[in-house]
Amino acid sequence: MKKITLFILLFISHATFAQNEMITNKGIVSFEASIPLYEENKAVNETVYCVLNTNTGEIKSLVLIKDFHFKIPLMEEHFNENYMESNHYPKAIFKGRIQGFNWNIIGNSPKEFKLKGKLEIHGKRKEITSVIFLRKVDDSLELLSNFSIDLNDFDIKIPKILSMKIAETVNIKTSYLLK
Repeated sequence: MKKITLFILLFISHATFAQNEMITNKGIVSFEASIPLYEENKAVNETVYCVLNTNTGEIKSLVLIKDFHFKIPLMEEHFNENYMESNHYPKAIFKGRIQGFNWNIIGNSPKEFKLKGKLEIHGKRKEITSVIFLRKVDDSLELLSNFSIDLNDFDIKIPKILSMKIAETVNIKTSYLLK
């Protein structure tokens, strides 16, 4: 009887906590490190996990590096094996908070907030501050952000022979539809 009561209490507490979270596993993260006049250096990942605590504005996102896809398969291979070393560093993680998050002030038009947190890529962590736009879409919440990172901050080395073809500053765009 005690086990059943404990199970019911755990289930209820989990259900109550889950009501404060919005989740997706179909977010989109893209990056571009292209240099004008050279081959486009752009990739997209559409299997991104993100969770938002609607009480606190805390946000967590997980991206598997091997799920980034390029137009040219050889670029994808070099990206995973030589630059990102995705066998050793398989994921990128962001943990942060949407400053001033308040569910009640978000409507159908995009509302601007400040996003602050730590981004971990290639085994290195860096503080990131960005603008994020939120809007309600039916029963979901759309999150859009756009920020840049410096490859040197994450100890990602580009061979000198390719340094003129790959930008050291990478533009990252995120798009999530949380339910």
